[in-house]
Amino acid sequence: MDATLAAGLLVLRVIFGLTVAAHGAQKLFGWFGGPGIERFGGMLEQLGLVPASKWSWVAALAEFGGGLLVALGLLSPIGNFLVIGGMLTAILLVHLRKGFFNAKGGMELPFLIAAGVLGLSLTGPGAWSLDAVWRVRLPEPATWLACAVLTLLGVALAIGVRATRTANVPRQARGAAS
Repeated sequence: MDATLAAGLLVLRVIFGLTVAAHGAQKLFGWFGGPGIERFGGMLEQLGLVPASKWSWVAALAEFGGGLLVALGLLSPIGNFLVIGGMLTAILLVHLRKGFFNAKGGMELPFLIAAGVLGLSLTGPGAWSLDAVWRVRLPEPATWLACAVLTLLGVALAIGVRATRTANVPRQARGAAS
């Protein structure tokens, strides 16, 4: 692999991966001014994800762990799809109704992260990655397809849990939860 291409993939992986890992660390540990796992769970409960205590761990670990895997170029494309699942869920539950641009809380940032990490899932982590150094080779395209299907099922489950709960909440209370 050309050194310029390897360097470009490294830059993208590290920037996307560490950004998402830091976002996950906010949720997990309360680092960088984040809410920590209990307050994050409370936010998810307000969004209708139950049991929020379990979903908060799933989301925070997917972002933190997935981000680290992407940054390190390890077990590609598994980390990529952990990140994509978190971003898609955030887009659908929080950001989509606020429009596109981030200034109004829209989907711009999670969309860019998901798109970038999806692109990295297609290219692979590159020559300057732990996968390359340790010669980790997951079967492709089977791993990519399995990760994509499992990610979409996970996002559908999160949305479905919320939709079921929202449908069971009286209309008056629903306005407060949205």
